[in-house]
Amino acid sequence: MGARPEAGPVVAGDGTMSGPVVISTWETGLKANTGAWEVLSKNGSALDAVEAGVMVTESTINCCVGLGANPDRDGIVTLDASIMDHQWNCGSVGALERIKHPISVARRVMEKTPHVLLVGQGAQQFAVSEGFPLEPQVLSDDAKKAYEQWLKSHEYKPVINIENSKSGSGNHDTIGMIAMDATGNLSGSVTTSGMGFKMRGRLGDSPVIGAGLFVDNEVGAATSTGQGEDVIRMCGSHTVVEYMRQGMSPEEACKAAVERVARIKKEKAKDIQVAFIAINKKGETGGYALQKGFSYAIKNNSEERMVAVKSYF
Repeated sequence: MGARPEAGPVVAGDGTMSGPVVISTWETGLKANTGAWEVLSKNGSALDAVEAGVMVTESTINCCVGLGANPDRDGIVTLDASIMDHQWNCGSVGALERIKHPISVARRVMEKTPHVLLVGQGAQQFAVSEGFPLEPQVLSDDAKKAYEQWLKSHEYKPVINIENSKSGSGNHDTIGMIAMDATGNLSGSVTTSGMGFKMRGRLGDSPVIGAGLFVDNEVGAATSTGQGEDVIRMCGSHTVVEYMRQGMSPEEACKAAVERVARIKKEKAKDIQVAFIAINKKGETGGYALQKGFSYAIKNNSEERMVAVKSYF
């Protein structure tokens, strides 16, 4: 994709951003940000932008996010997604099968139901009732190869930074996106295939508001990536936003949240990856990771690049 990571948060000289900004996890975020920018550059809402942006990733047919992703241990692809706007509205879906754009279903849950989270067959039934077509339940070529290889050992072992793997052969993939529009409003989205070869019915942090995603329009927004179980344990994205409420910068808040994960996991922290990215109301951005190798993509009026974040280890 050509963009080279550069260290540090992106901040204008006066500590604020001029105009809209969008950031998202991993190198796949470059293309996703381009989709979001189609909305933001025309003074569209952050909510529309974060939906449009991750839909780009959901449409990719490989072992990453979407129907081309690695399946669960029963050979079935299940998808999770969440979305949240600047007015505390939120929606999510979990263990959704045969729907190409779970992020759009999550938005319909937010806008058309009294609920926040729909899962499994109920989520699929709702999607179909809203006009989403059922796609064929067929593994992509890459996912089929990865699944056949996994069947030889039936071993589950998380692979650190697999979201950034060029082969796409690892066992968890997520894209999280947060944006500020020209009016200063914030929104966020997350979409994922979850951990490849996971137990049937497993949900990670992505569809859990406050864990994988949280937006407080008075303070900022945050999203996460990595081993979802350990983000859920400490309400990760909500924790990042609360640290920003206390006056921390986005990078400082993400660092404090990662340090909390490390304290909880103790010696096992070296075996996993957890990372956060955040935007505050000034338009400042930042991130921090447990392990080296994590970066996020940023796009605004003046630049489009990858940002390499600092890490605990």
